[in-house]
Amino acid sequence: MSKKFVFAISVMALLTACNGSKSGDTALSDNPLLTKSTLFLEAPDFDKIKTEHFMPAFKAGMEQHLAEIDSIVNNTEAPTFENTLVAMERSGQTLTRVSNIFFNLTSANTNDDLQKIEEEVSPLLAAHSDAIYLNDKLFARVKAVYEGDKTGIDAEGLKLIQEYYDRFVRSGANLNAEDKAKLMELNKEEATLSTDFGNKLITAGNAAAVIVSSKDSLDGLTEAEIAKAADDAKAAGKEGKYLINITNTTQQDILASLNNRTIRQRVLDASLYRTEKGDSNDTQAIVLRLAKLRAQKARLLGFPNYAAWKLQNQMAKTPETVFAFIKSIATPYAPSAQKDAAALQAYAKAQGLEGDLTAADWSYYANKMRKEKYGLDENEVKQYFVTDSVLKNGVFFMAQKLYGLTFKERNDLPVYAEDVRVFDVIDHDGKQIGLFYTDLYRRPTKSGGAWMSNWVEQSHLLGQKPVIYNVCNYTKGTNGQPSLINFDEVTTLFHEFGHALHGMFANQQYPSLSGTNVARDFVEMPSQIHEHFAMEPEVFANYAKHWKTQEPMPADLVQKIKDAAGFNQAYALGENLAAVSLDLAWHSLTVEEAEAITDVAKFEEEALRKVGLYNPQIPPRYRSSYFRHIWSNGYASGYYAYLWSEVLDNNAYQWMVANGGMKLENGQRLRDMILSRGNTQDFNTIFTAFTGLQKPDIKDLLRARGLQ
Repeated sequence: MSKKFVFAISVMALLTACNGSKSGDTALSDNPLLTKSTLFLEAPDFDKIKTEHFMPAFKAGMEQHLAEIDSIVNNTEAPTFENTLVAMERSGQTLTRVSNIFFNLTSANTNDDLQKIEEEVSPLLAAHSDAIYLNDKLFARVKAVYEGDKTGIDAEGLKLIQEYYDRFVRSGANLNAEDKAKLMELNKEEATLSTDFGNKLITAGNAAAVIVSSKDSLDGLTEAEIAKAADDAKAAGKEGKYLINITNTTQQDILASLNNRTIRQRVLDASLYRTEKGDSNDTQAIVLRLAKLRAQKARLLGFPNYAAWKLQNQMAKTPETVFAFIKSIATPYAPSAQKDAAALQAYAKAQGLEGDLTAADWSYYANKMRKEKYGLDENEVKQYFVTDSVLKNGVFFMAQKLYGLTFKERNDLPVYAEDVRVFDVIDHDGKQIGLFYTDLYRRPTKSGGAWMSNWVEQSHLLGQKPVIYNVCNYTKGTNGQPSLINFDEVTTLFHEFGHALHGMFANQQYPSLSGTNVARDFVEMPSQIHEHFAMEPEVFANYAKHWKTQEPMPADLVQKIKDAAGFNQAYALGENLAAVSLDLAWHSLTVEEAEAITDVAKFEEEALRKVGLYNPQIPPRYRSSYFRHIWSNGYASGYYAYLWSEVLDNNAYQWMVANGGMKLENGQRLRDMILSRGNTQDFNTIFTAFTGLQKPDIKDLLRARGLQ
């Protein structure tokens, strides 16, 4: 898995109106969420924030925001850029603060009480958002500014006007009253179901853990991995047994090492069917209902399907463009996948495998074949990748070499969970540009995957510097051994930090245009380009050191990693393409088509067969019933963005390679032309200015994936 789940959580910054407690109530006077934090850069004061503070803060924040919106609507002066759009950018700061903290906690460190609040507040927030974007008087003011004289408004201001106008129109501002009422009901139900889906998925993932009675059944794992499984079992009340956790994706890293085929199949089945057991964590009914709701919503807004509506403001613009893009990759992929499957089947048979190679066998025999062909042993490689070293001596070192940044850990700011760390981010001129939090280790209260988000968004208008965090799900070390990760996980850390840099270097006046508030099919480019630097010789040598001896990784082992980089790419690409196809299949349905579907698994198989990507040996990276990205995290119709952005990042990286590679001048150019621009320019214009290409060139991706 070369591309990890970037859970770039989007918390809506403009949400409005519902009934609730008055902000002046005595019960709210000591609520730390209702005033700006007095800590450095407004960092959240987790020592003071309690679960019971959230719901009153949400209600007070919404009421306050409603009053601010009413003030804009009822302004007797003619609509202007300042009194309408800039005023809207200033509004809702309390609600934004509460939302940023709450929704980041429900993903990184949730509990039953937080989940109950989330289920209660999500439909309220959906209605709150509709109260803004379906407000006729407010839209009239926005439209007046959009159509009026824009003399004296700078480029960023003009972009803000366009974004607001388009956002209102996309949200249904032109609908009649009856259709607006229907849309509000759809939005409310969708918010409720999306929240329910996310909460069920966390519980289902924990419940799907595989319990193994015998240590012998774990043959192939390292002693450290076995010890961790024993510790996890003990923590789950299964002392004397061994527990194998299920991660967010279909394939599980542990399958590459387990010698016991029966256990491998148990683990894969636990992953594949985690949310299809007919129990309280089954999500299939939610999937069917969400597909129908979204199709209905699209029709109401005048579009043939949800994808057509959702893609309007993306680089791709239309589903047809996305389908053509996917076909351009799938066409050269197909023969490569067949070739890899045949070679692996023959190899596995020679190794004594009886019958056909299954999805549970693929990683296991691919790992053995890679080891034999290239002499590359994943367990040997992991001894050189200590999580803390990859962060400090790899990621931070790269940032220093490329951008002149330095990082200083501090221990005076409160955090929300054990192992969370905080760093000052110091620019090349000695000035502090932000704070950076890391939360790197797995725990049962955390969603799967990895992501970046903001506690505080950068904005010159609001006088805010960015307070950013990265979350991952690495395994903690045990018995005196540090956390050791594989090379895919190494690149994940570089990837997520690329998102962090996109937020750190934000230089916008207006918060809604700041940092990573960009199109889905552009936001992954700044993160993915930084993955390349994980193998930059100077960077690699600085972090890839044996955890016991501190000796650098031998040159021959480094070469083996490079030689094996293109091995088994068909699998990684195939599972990604399958997931993209499922996303588009669900969101390209008409109302009638969505209403006719009664079986999630059957629809999934038919959809994959239709595009030639049904392959039991290479299941989708996420099956429909646990596809958090599209049902709960805002990537509906947008999962293609990872592959699309991979084209962009390879194009941009090739420009850097051709112009001197990793040096300060190139880092400054990347910072000035991409990382600091936020959503202030057309993304195609940004891309062309940096690369010199008139449009993305897919050839660089195909070469990187070994397909050309």
